[in-house]
This record gives sequence, C-alpha cells and structure tokens, in this order.
Amino acid sequence: MTFTALDHLHMAHALRLAERGLFTTQPNPRVGCVIAHGEQVVGTGWHQRAGGPHAEVFALREAAQDARGATAYVTLEPCAHFGRTPPCADTLVAAGVARVVVATEDPFAQVAGKGIEKLRAAGIAVEAGLLREQARELNVGFFSRIERGWPFVRLKLAMSLDGRTALAEGESRWITGEAARADVQRWRARSSAILTGSGTVLADDPRLTVRLDASDEAAGGPLPPLRVILDGRLGTPVGSQVLDAQAPTVLMHAAGAPVPAHLSKVDRIALPEQDGRLDLHAALAELARREVNELHVEAGPTLCGALLAAGLADELLLYVAPVLLGDTARPLLALPPLARMAERWRLQTLDRRIVGEDMRLRLRPIP
Repeated sequence: MTFTALDHLHMAHALRLAERGLFTTQPNPRVGCVIAHGEQVVGTGWHQRAGGPHAEVFALREAAQDARGATAYVTLEPCAHFGRTPPCADTLVAAGVARVVVATEDPFAQVAGKGIEKLRAAGIAVEAGLLREQARELNVGFFSRIERGWPFVRLKLAMSLDGRTALAEGESRWITGEAARADVQRWRARSSAILTGSGTVLADDPRLTVRLDASDEAAGGPLPPLRVILDGRLGTPVGSQVLDAQAPTVLMHAAGAPVPAHLSKVDRIALPEQDGRLDLHAALAELARREVNELHVEAGPTLCGALLAAGLADELLLYVAPVLLGDTARPLLALPPLARMAERWRLQTLDRRIVGEDMRLRLRPIP
C-alpha cells in the first residue's frame, strides 16, 4: 500500500497529539486523530482520559460540517463497540468522512478488525499500516497486555561508572543528580504501576509516587500509578510510606502468609511460589488482569536480576553517573554466573542522552 507524503505528515501530527495523553489515558491506549481535506486540517483531537471522549470525537467536533468528504487519520483502529463511550466507527460514518487512514489495528477482542469492517461496510475507504511501528511503540504496554497477557516491564536502574548501585552498607542516595531524578518522575507518570520488593521498602522506605514539575502538570496531571510491593511474608512495617493515602497500593504475598493487623485492610494478592520465591509470571498475569499496561520497576539487584534472567524484563532505563564507588559496593544486578561468553545477556540500545551530569541509556534485551 502506498501512502503519500501528505498522509505521512498528517499521521505524524496525529501521533504527536496522541502523545499528549501519555500520562492520563491508562488503561486505555493513547490515540490521536487529524481530519483533513488535502493540506487543510479541519479538526484535531486526542484521547485525554479513560472514560472521556475518544480522539475521533474531539476531532469531529472541531471539524463539524467540514468532516464530510474528508480523510480522518487515526493512530489506532476506531472502536466498534459500546464501552464507556459509543463506537467511534459509527461516529465517523455519521460524520460522512470519505476515507480513514489507520496507523495500526486494535488487538482488543471487541475491536480487532471490527472497526475497519464497519467503516468499509459503510462505503468508506480504509487504509491501515501508516507509521504502524511508531503507533505501537507509543502504546507498547497496551499491546503487551492485550497480546501477551502481561504488562510491558521496564526496569529503572542507576549506577556508577564502575557498575555499582550502593555502598557496601546500603547507602545509595544519591548516585545520580537532580535532573536524572526529575526525569525518572516522567517515566513513573506514564506507567500504570510501580513495583518494588519488600527489601527496598525496608531499606529505603520509598514513597513510589509521581512528582512532576509545573510544565508536566500543565500537560495533564497523571493518574497515580498503582504501587505494587512483592512481599512474600507480609513484612512491610507499620508507617511505611507505601501505605499512605497518596496512591493505591497492593501487596503481593505467598499464600498462607500470616496477615499483620496493620495490613488487614490493605489490598493483597496471594501468589504461588516457585523455588521459594513468589512466582513472577503469576504476578505479571495478575497485574494484567488489573489492566496494568506499563510496569515501572524500581527495586534492588535481586528482583531486577530475577526479572531479567526470567526473560520478563522488556526494557532497561539505565542512568549512569560520572562517579566511582569501588569494588566493595553493591552490583547493578544479581544474575546467574555464565560459563561462556556466548551466554552473555545482549542488549540493544534504543536511545542514549545526557540528563544533567548523567547519561541515560534505554536498552532492550536481544533474545
């Protein structure tokens, strides 16, 4: 299928619009829409919050009568079912658009090609696949949850130049600078949930909430990500900041673990164990059932290493500080020993940039 330069221009615009919902649409996907007659754009919109109007509705409202005979560029297949809002495919038909260009199909069972079928049945020309890879990347967690049955797992890590994360006795604040720590907040904000282990709760008493600067807040305040604590024996102590009312929290624990009084009213999920540890596959499946798209992990070397070794880590967000901590300091990841260099974990570099005084690498494991 051949798309024109103008088609590419309008779909790129739609993708930029979709990105404006980066912090606010979950568990729904981020979607943008542009309605145009040739070069003239007559309507734009993006999905702003779950439960609110979809991107197509905002764009059609702006276009009004000018939508008739126009082309609609949508970053995700228009929905074909009644959910919290009416089907967007029907709305596009009623508006009289002549053509719809879709970046990528929607794998959600109630859509999954039905939106495109509805449009074509109404005589609308539909073309799909323009900037598909970029549209899927924008909603990498949504596609992971729907297609694989578990969230997209991103490990946030910070280390010194010699690959250390904390001093031998555990002190780790702060390896990275203020700019890097502010950057982490945006990655937290785009996530459905933030996961850590009970060891990190005991050692650092983290809050695991999102704190954005004024410019990010102006773009739309984020929904508080769910805080997920892997706590096999329910040892999270009284007064822990993850138990405050700043964001919802769920504790994942071993079946049969005694429940302390101060945790009796906290949301809890019992998981099976594997080799004496909580089953990580089961944990991710449970989070998918709770509509978690992107899972942001801020944990110690044991849990992060276990996720990577199990093939469950989809991405590493690694901040490297220009400091040295020495060979007695704690390592980045606890991984099983390798017998041969051919067994090494290989990573693809997606992005590298300087954040303040630190370097940020975005990496994905190569199977």
